[in-house]
Parts: sequence; C-alpha cells; structure tokens
Amino acid sequence: MRMACQAVALSWRANLTSFERSLCMWITKVSIKHPVFATMVILALLVLGMASYGLLPVERMPPVASPQVFIQLSYPGASPEAIENDLIKPLEEQINTVNGVKHIWATAREGSAFMSVEFRMGANSAGGLQEIRDKVALIKPNFPKEAKDPLVLKADISGESEPVMQLALRSGTLSLRELSMLSEQMVIKRLRTAPGVGSINSNGLVNRQIQLRLRRDALNSYGLGVDQVMNAVREANQDVPAGRIVNGNNEQLVRLEGKIKDPKQFGKIIIARQANTPIYLEQVADVVDGEQENTSISRLDGQSVISLDVFPIQGANIVELGEGVKSAVEKMKASLPAGAELTVVQANSDDIKRALSDTKVTILEGGILTTLIVFMFLHSWRSTVITALTLPISVIATFIVVHACGFSLNMLTLMALSLSIGLLIDDAIVVRENIVRHLGMGKNHVQAAHEGTEEIGLAVMATTFAIVAVFVPVAFMHGIIGQFFFQFGITVTVAVLVSLFVSFTLDPMLSSLWHDPEGDRLKNWPRMGRFMAAFERQIEKLHHIYGRFLAWSLVKRKTVLAGAMAAFIASLFLLPFIGTEFEPKVDNGVLRLQLNTPIGSSLNYTDAKTKQIETALKSFKEVRSIQSAVGVQNSKNMAEITLKLVDRKQRRSQNDIEKEIRKVVGRVAGVELSVGGWKPIFITVFGPDPSQLTQITSDLMKKIAKIPGVVDLESSEKAFTPTLAIKIDNEAASDLGLNNAQIGSALRALISGETISHWLASDGQNYDVVVQLAESDRRTASDLGDLYLTSSKTNSDGSPLRVSLRQVATLENSSSSQQLKRLDMQRRVSLYANVQGRPSGTVSNEVQALLDKTELPPGYHFGAGGQQAEMQEAFAAFLGAIGLAVIFIYFVLASQFGSFLQPLAIMASLPFSLTGALLALFLTGTTINLFSMIGFMMLLGLAVKNAILLVDFANSAKRAGQSAKEALLEAGQVRLRPILMTTAAMIFGMLPMAIGLGEGGETQAAMGRSIIGGVISSTVLTLIVVPILYAYLDGWAVKRKARKALKLALATN
Repeated sequence: MRMACQAVALSWRANLTSFERSLCMWITKVSIKHPVFATMVILALLVLGMASYGLLPVERMPPVASPQVFIQLSYPGASPEAIENDLIKPLEEQINTVNGVKHIWATAREGSAFMSVEFRMGANSAGGLQEIRDKVALIKPNFPKEAKDPLVLKADISGESEPVMQLALRSGTLSLRELSMLSEQMVIKRLRTAPGVGSINSNGLVNRQIQLRLRRDALNSYGLGVDQVMNAVREANQDVPAGRIVNGNNEQLVRLEGKIKDPKQFGKIIIARQANTPIYLEQVADVVDGEQENTSISRLDGQSVISLDVFPIQGANIVELGEGVKSAVEKMKASLPAGAELTVVQANSDDIKRALSDTKVTILEGGILTTLIVFMFLHSWRSTVITALTLPISVIATFIVVHACGFSLNMLTLMALSLSIGLLIDDAIVVRENIVRHLGMGKNHVQAAHEGTEEIGLAVMATTFAIVAVFVPVAFMHGIIGQFFFQFGITVTVAVLVSLFVSFTLDPMLSSLWHDPEGDRLKNWPRMGRFMAAFERQIEKLHHIYGRFLAWSLVKRKTVLAGAMAAFIASLFLLPFIGTEFEPKVDNGVLRLQLNTPIGSSLNYTDAKTKQIETALKSFKEVRSIQSAVGVQNSKNMAEITLKLVDRKQRRSQNDIEKEIRKVVGRVAGVELSVGGWKPIFITVFGPDPSQLTQITSDLMKKIAKIPGVVDLESSEKAFTPTLAIKIDNEAASDLGLNNAQIGSALRALISGETISHWLASDGQNYDVVVQLAESDRRTASDLGDLYLTSSKTNSDGSPLRVSLRQVATLENSSSSQQLKRLDMQRRVSLYANVQGRPSGTVSNEVQALLDKTELPPGYHFGAGGQQAEMQEAFAAFLGAIGLAVIFIYFVLASQFGSFLQPLAIMASLPFSLTGALLALFLTGTTINLFSMIGFMMLLGLAVKNAILLVDFANSAKRAGQSAKEALLEAGQVRLRPILMTTAAMIFGMLPMAIGLGEGGETQAAMGRSIIGGVISSTVLTLIVVPILYAYLDGWAVKRKARKALKLALATN
C-alpha cells in the first residue's frame, strides 16, 4: 500500500511538473521569440489598467452588507416606560417570529425609540426587511393614535452612514431665525442638486412659528376649553373648494378663501359667542410671530451657527461628491445675503483623499526603496530596470480585476497593493538573478534567458502559489470580517499572479534583447563603483560565513534545532507584554467629546456648561476649531464637542491631547465627560427587575473603575428624570363626561403645544400654527391643577360643562427612566468605558476575568459585546483562515516536490517567523490586532518562499548525483543571494508602511512591523533550520531504503 502511494505521488508529480514546465516554458519561449507581441500584451495590460483605475469609485473603506434592519419610533410626550409597553414589546413579539433574526435591540427615550434587528449571516436580509415591514404594518393599528408611523430602514455600516461634509451657515448681522429660513429655502435645496447627495441633516435651526399663547385666567373667565380654541382656528384658517359655475360658454371655479394672510388676523378669529357677544382669540391668547422652542444649539468657534451634515446616496463616489458640494458652496456664496457666510467645517471627502494619497505615497516610497535594493545587488541599471518594471505593471494591471469585480479604490485595496510591493518584485528578482548567473556561465543572452527562466520557473511558480494559498482564505473568511477583507485578499492574489506572468514574459524577453555593456558598468560613477565593490565584498564575506555555519549546523543539528526552538518559545513569553486590541487607534486629527449634565437639566444649563468647556479648550494650541452641538439625541442634558486638530507634524499625539483634555475638563463641576466615539469596553447585564439591575450595575461599576486603564466609565441606566405624575380618577372623570384620551389630548396641547394649522407666508413657505399655554401658566403642579377641561356634558343652560384637572386627578411628584434598553425581549443595563494607556484587549480580558468571578442572583446574567466580542470573532476567523492557508501551502509544496514528507521539512520553519514578528511588535509598542494578524498570515507564504528556493535547488543537485550534504551546501551558496535580495526588497518595501507617518498610518504600521520582524527571523532560521530538517528526512529515507533492500535481499536468498 505504501509503495502504491509513493508511485501515485511520483506519477502525479511527474505529470504536474511536466505540465507546469511546459506552460511556463511556452509563455517564456513565445515572449523571447516574439518580443513585439509580448510588448503589446504588456501595453494592453497597462492601458486597460489605467482605464479601469479611472473608473473606480473612491471611498474610505469597502462597503459591508450589514444584515440589520433599523426601526425608528416616535410617540411625542410619552415616557420610556409607555413606549416600551405600547410600542416596543408588541413589535418584539411580532419580529421575533421572522426567519433568520439573531438579535433584537431596542432603546426607548422620552418621545422616541430606536430598534435594531440583526439577522444571522447568510440570512435573506432583503426578504427579512420586507417581512418586518409587513409585521409593522400588521400591528400599527394597535398603536396609540398619538404615535407616529414607524420608519423601517435597511442598515448601512459601509461608512456612508457618516456625513461626507459638514457645513456651517453663520452671520454677524442676521438672526438665527433668518439663517434658518435661508438654510431651508436656499442652501439645502441647492446642495441637493449636487450629484450623489442623499440626505442633509441640520442642527441649531430656529424655525419660524405662529404661536397662540393661551392665557389660563382668560380661558377660565370665559369658561372656554383648549379644544374649543383649536377647533375654531382649524375651521377658520382654510380654503374650501366649492365647485364650478357655467355661464354659457364660460366656466369658473368657485373657491372659498379663508386662509389668513397676516398673522395678526388670527387674533380676530371668533372662538365662541356668549350672550350673542363674540369672543375673539386675542381675548384669551397672545398671537406671536415667533420661533419654536429650541431643542438644539449649534456653535462654531463660539459663534452660533446652523450646521448642515451632507450624507451620500449608496454607491456614490465620495471624493467626487465632496468636490461637487464644494463647487455648490462656492457658487452659493455670491447669492448669500450680506453678512451671511457658508463655510466647510469638516470635509470627510478631503480626509479620504488625504488618506488614500498617503497610501499611494507609501506604495511609491516602497517601490523606490525596493528598486534601490535590486540595484545594489545586481550592480546594473539595465537589470534593475528590467526587474523594477514588474512593480508598476503589476500594480496597474491589478486594477483591471479590481474594476471587473466591482471593487472600489479604498484603504484596504490600496493597503493590499502597498503590502504587495515587496512581493511583486520577488519573482522578477529570482528570475533575473538566475539569468545573470547563467550569463556568468558563458551562455549567450537568449540561451541564458531561456534556460535561466526554465531552471527556476517551477520554484517561482510554487512560491507565488504559496502566497496565493495564504490570501485566498483571507478573502473568504466568514462574517462581517470576511466581507471587510474580501477585497483585500482578492487584490493581493491578483497582484502576485500578474507579477508571475510579467516575470515569465517581460523579464526574459528584455534580458534576451537588452544587454549590459562589456567591462565596468559603473566606470562613469567611480564613487558608486567603489561603494558597490565594498558592498559586494561584504556579500561574499557573508557567503563564506554562512557556508561555514551551515556546514557546522549540519553536523550539530540537535544543538541548532534546540536553539531555534528556545528562541521560538522565548518569543511566546512576550505575548502578555504585547497586548491585544480589535484595531489600532488612528490619529486622524479629530477629537469628539460627549458631555452629560445632571438629568433634568435645561437646554440653557447644558449650553452654559458647554461654553465653559469651550473656553477651557481654547487654551490648547493644537486645537484648530471647536464645533459644539447641544441637545443631541433629543436629550437636553447631552452635548457633543468636535475638535479639529492642527497637522499631526505640528502637535503631540492624539492620545496625549486626550489625556490632557480629561484633566482640564474634569475640573468643570456638574459635567460627565467621555472622549472619543465607540467605546471598546461593553458589558451588558440582563434581568427582570429594574431596581435589581441598577444595584448590580452600580456595584459592578465600582469594581471595574479600579482596573488600570479604564476611563470614561458610564452606565446606560441614567438617573431618573423628575416627573409630575397625573393619576386620573376614572370614575369621577366618567361621571363628569371625561375620559383619559380627552384629558391627555388637552394636556398635551396645553403643555407641549400642538400644531393645529399652517400659515402660508408671502415667501411661499408654510409655517406651523401652534396652540400652547403661556409659559408663565405651566411652571408648577398647581398651575396644571387649575387647568379646565371641556366635558361632553352640558350645563343647564346648554353650555359645555367645564371641569378642573384637580377634580378628576391627583398630581404627584415622581420620577421615570430617562431611557430604557432591551435586548432579545429582555430588559438590560449596559456599561461602557474607554481605555487609556493600555491595550484595550488586555483591559477587556481583565474585565472579563472580573465578570467570571462575580456571582449574580438567579435570573440575571452577563452578556458579551463591543470590541471584545468583535475581536474574539475576528481572531477566530483569522485562525480558521491560517489553518486553511497551512493546508493549501502543503498542497502546493507536495505538488511541487512530489513528496508527502518534504513539505513538512519546509513547513516546520513556519512557526519561526512568529519569533521575529512578536519581537518587532514588542519593541515598537504595537499590539496584536486585525492588521498585525494579516501580517502573520503573510509570513506563512514568505517563510516558505525562501525554503522553496533552497529545497528546489538541493533536489536538483541531488538528482545530478550529489550527496544530501553537498547538495544543501551548494544550494545554500547558490540561493543565498536571491534569498537576501528578496528579503531585503520585502523589508525595504515594507519600511514606509511600518513607519506609518501618513493619514491612518497606524493600521498599516501594525502590518508592516509584524512582517519586517517575521521576515528577518524566518530568513535567518530558514537558511539554517530547513537544511537540517531536509538532512534528517533524507537520512531517514536512505535508512528506510536500505532496510527495504536488506529485506528484499533476505527474501530473495
């Protein structure tokens, strides 16, 4: 059986090798014999690549199809508890029956709620969206009539959910009301004409409003109720079509024109008659042409503004959209009234352009450094050009497939190309170096090009396919991470395959035609010639040292292997000191602060505290601009401040500035501060009793706050909002002709105000007409108790019976939750925290250890979430991809060498690449994260690249009759130079990425540093460990063959 397997393997290898060699040689032979044809093929790739590049959409990150559906709910004036019971719970029961639903999240605040339905990956989210809409439509008739229609939307986490541009409209002469009118009537309308613009959100608006401010005493003196006033205004302020009249051949429309032209005329509306005397609205109310009550305030550098956030439509080219909006802004400036100014506060499109530009510069710098390395080794500018041409051709040609696959030009596709710089030139280096070696044997250029490529062709194909074997699993990882890195994996795979094609076509073709001159190639540059000679002497010395050390290692095999294993094991002890996190924190020059004042604070109080913090922030020289928004998330006690910093070259790191801001703002009394956006620490506590949940989370917060590195710790369970509870005596109300709906409707109109009509102004705009009790009459519980309601019953004289609120209700001071959170039909309380000075993954592990030790009452449990859960999912996906990559690499190696055992000798060197990677991360203070994991994966392919070159030549030497030791020593000497060249090219190609100076450079730096460290260690250990393992396997094979021969001889005798 074993002999049959060997026969199959040898036959498979022979057939596959023959096919590979034939294909490789056919491509090379055609290119050498038909150089014009080969040139046209390359030019065609360049032309198509450049055309494809121009057609690529531009965005920061690739779009990710999120299997989520959002539901927005509005129930004006309702408490979070009422929204939970009347809207959320009925919806949860319906939505939970939809196929494929994984989680249902819900947050209820005063007057509104937000639900998020998360589907399992692979579920039909489009069908789920429609099914949810059907469920919502089915249950909507059961909602309270005051609740507005739910809005069901498909989620988008592709980055297009962020505004492309933030604008500010301000003036030193115009009022905020005038600016608001200008914004809605001109600015927003013109911005919407720019290609790609979706929605535009405004903040800080002060909208014009016709206010009917009812006077309580006047209503009481006339015996009138608010519903009488509302009905009278509605009936008076309307146009009524009456039909048409026909007179002979003429026809006329008849219309009753009752719409009020002047706001003052509202005061002349007759709302009732008493003793045949009309009672006018102006007798019981003040008619004011005013503004609606402020719910938000927006400022830029201390000046009140109207802020506008511009969002794109799905699939829009973000950079082109940004330029279109800027163009529209410039055109509008000439049309703005004197004193009005429209400015661009934050252009995310510019940030994207800058980040992509920095990545392109990184690619260019890596290409230049790689080319210099090639020149230093080959000492020929012709050889350097022949080799370096692979870089631009491979990069440009890759855009053909990027466009064909519907990808965009984003950080990950460009990062893939940046990562590939060292890889793309590897094949060309190995091919050209081998051609030069054959020229040194005295062959002519055509023969050297053909035979040099043929000799190394299979090894080059194997090294390239090893890289492909690594990155194909990356492209097909599961979950959101898999979608996120799909474009990355495909881009790297295509780029290295194109470089392989160029290495087998353009390189041998140019090598056969474009000869180096005879004699000293650097005679015109004597200094460079001396430098090159010195460099070459060092390389020769290295050859000599390596040869002696390899010979010694093949004798002291156990000692060397023990040393390599010790180095690997020692590197694992660095893991606790390196730390983990989901992704590196990026210094993008923008800081966001969230502020919370005590629950129940007025908008003006929160605004005053925000101004106090703005003043403190002005002392930071690194701050270029300060933008504030007060009253965010429909909460008067919440504010956000966005700081735009000066260029990173002119300031401290963003982390240092954040630390200083926490100290300064922490001195402002009455404010809770949180710095940054999404907090990495996220803990959820589930349980049935709200008060018990509050106690558990309070105790837990005290423990978590003691963990080093935890900052900005807060709970979703906020302090209770002061509430005035009105409890209706249903029996008394019924006896007096009232019910809850009547009472609630009247109170909402009197207290919150109600839009009862619209007024058409001379500018063609409709403005709300709102009835509301004057502010002075709705300040205390006593004021509300004195309100009179109109009953359905009448007095003896036929007039409506009027009932005071305190006759049918009691008013009690109480409190209610500011917000309620639910998950999977359960109440939950969540804790959030930022991390400062330590890796977030390390802190998360300590928090998890604390949770594991915490005992909870029956019915209560913790839930994982946030970056910790995402990091675990991502790392699990990467480990699965690494496992697949190792399997595929084995397939490639077994196919290349026609052996089931030889690949094991090569792959045994894979763990040693981790030694240098971990050391590099430790020395540079870089964490293990998504992007350093990509570096780890790439090291798998790079480690076997060098080993393949070494083992392939050793096998050839053995087949030529040399012993294993002689073959290994010769392979080490012959392959040392190309291995050093490819390693140096990779290191210097990665160097700009590892330094990470550009926009978003932190993510690239993690990848580059892990690769550089791993390449260095894997190269050193591969050159020593692989020959030793090869020798062990060869010795074992020789002994096994001898035993078989002995058995056969004994059997024969």
